[in-house]
Formats: sequence, structure tokens, C-alpha cells
Amino acid sequence: MENPVLVDVTRGSLTESVHRGTVAIADARGKLVLGIGDVAARVYPRSAIKALQALPLVESGAAEALDLTDAELSLACASHNGEEVHANAARVMLLKAGLTEDDLECGPQWPQRMEDAAKLILEDEVPCGLHNNCSGKHAGFLGLARIMGVETQGYINASHPVQQEVRLAVEQMTGESVTEDVCGVDGCSIPTYASPLKSFAKAFAAFGTGEGLESLRADAARQIYDACINEPYMVAGDGRFCTKVMEGFRGRVFVKTGAEGVFCASIPELGFGVALKCDDGATRAAEVMMATVLEALLDLNEDEAVLLDGLVNPPVLTRRGAQAGHIKPRTEFLDELKAALP
Repeated sequence: MENPVLVDVTRGSLTESVHRGTVAIADARGKLVLGIGDVAARVYPRSAIKALQALPLVESGAAEALDLTDAELSLACASHNGEEVHANAARVMLLKAGLTEDDLECGPQWPQRMEDAAKLILEDEVPCGLHNNCSGKHAGFLGLARIMGVETQGYINASHPVQQEVRLAVEQMTGESVTEDVCGVDGCSIPTYASPLKSFAKAFAAFGTGEGLESLRADAARQIYDACINEPYMVAGDGRFCTKVMEGFRGRVFVKTGAEGVFCASIPELGFGVALKCDDGATRAAEVMMATVLEALLDLNEDEAVLLDGLVNPPVLTRRGAQAGHIKPRTEFLDELKAALP
């Protein structure tokens, strides 16, 4: 099955490129509100499900035992820029667990912003694991390992007790069992398991509402949701889609990007979860897809409408900053959203 074209990229009066994709919108019971493309196909969710991977950190009592702040719990769900504020928060998380950056097994990564990378170079330093966009998640895994009383070394391995807890939580939230044949290795070296896209939509509906979850998990999900909403800068950082949307919507929406064009969202007021993937992995198209879904689903105030308009129709710019075209949702995509939603 070939997924439909959902996003066009124009230059001048012509369409220069197109992006195909898949969108699933579901409630917490797994009822599909809208499915565009092959929503039953398995996809690797990558970093889009970090909030689900953080559930054991809270449910176990580790977050409380380590006295993690909202900013630090938000960082545990982050794919951050590697700004100084992010690296420092990850360092503090590790210190609270009696560990250091040497215990991170995510690998080094240059900060995303040029100014942060330049600062390291000017100080004759190189990036370390703290600058990795997943350092907060890994600091959370290490903190969980310490509170569980298990070995911290090798915490990235599928057989490690921490990863077994994480896998179980994701399986329970999605309702999908996963086996080694659908297991890959994420960019930060932890296991990533492919499941149907629609199952991630279901999981994030439950994550945002608590519907169908036992009280311990519902409380943990709410704590994580609130932490990310209260500290959206820690989830991503300067100029990033996730930070912009969560800052602008002030608790109405949780969104999280993942590599290779994956996005997940919770919209508690509607009881919906959203999961989508751009087939070619392009972030520019995945962001337009998610912004388009939010614009179609929600009643917007003036500020929210202005914010989303810029994200639904971002310009294609020249090197001098002049507009050369647009990245925009295809008309058929908009029509399907309007037809399926009340």
C-alpha cells in the first residue's frame, strides 16, 4: 500500500517536492477516529515516545527519591538542542543519582545550535554525552537503575532490567507485544521496537487523559505531562516545534517529535492521541502534518491561530531570507481531516 501525498513543497508557482505519510488519531480505547495511509504498518517510534519510556522512572518512585524537578523530568522526555541549560540539567540529574557523565552510554553529539557548538570550540572542548539530545532520558534510566539497585553499566541493553521495565510500560500502553524481530537500535543505543502507528495514537490518548489506566500509571502520566507542559523549553529548546507548541497552547497539547519523521501528541480535552510518520523521514513535512492536525482538531484563540498558521505553512527561504515558496499541507489531506472530525 502506497501512502498518500500529504505535504507539498513549492517553489514559485510549481510543486517542487512532495512528502507521503501516515496519520492515526485514536481515543484511549483504541477506537480509530481517523486513519490516513497504512496505520497498521509497524514503525519505529524513535524519540516520539520518550514520555512513555519515562513512566517507570516515576511509577517506581525513583523520580521522587531523586528529587527530580519538573525541568529534570521534562528533560527525561527530551530531544534537546544540547544547549548549556540542557547539559547542566542532565549533569545535575546524574549527580542526584551519585553518577557522572562518564556513566552515560548514549554517546557524544554536537549541540544543534551553531552558537552552542562554537562555544565548545572556543573553549577548546569537545561534546560529550551531556550534549547528546537524549542525555536526559539516559540520566533518567541511570537514576532508575540506582533506585532499583541494579548494575548501571550496560543499562542500554535490551536484557537490562531498566530496558525490560521500559519495554513493558510501552507494551502495556500500546497494547502491542513486541519481539526481537521488530527490535532495532536507536541512535542513542537503546532498543527501539516497531509497532503499528495506530497503537501509538491509542497510547498517547491514554497518556493525556489517564483513561483506562490504573491509578499509579495515570498519576505518573499526569506528572510527566505536567512537567513537560510546565518546562517546555527542556523538551527541545530554542526555535523548536515541540517547545513552541507546548508554550503556545499552555497545557492543551503535548507534542513530541522523533527521528525519521515520527510525531506523537496528546490532546486531553478531546480525549485523542495522534501518531504520524512522514515516509521519507523529513522533519519539515512531519511538523507541517502535526500542525495541520492540531489546526483541524482544536478551537483556537487568536494567538494559537497565529502560531499554527506559521507552522502549517512555513516558507521556503533563499540564503538571503527571501521567500521562494512554501511547505504546505495538500488539499486532500485537509479535506480528509475535515470530513472525519466533528
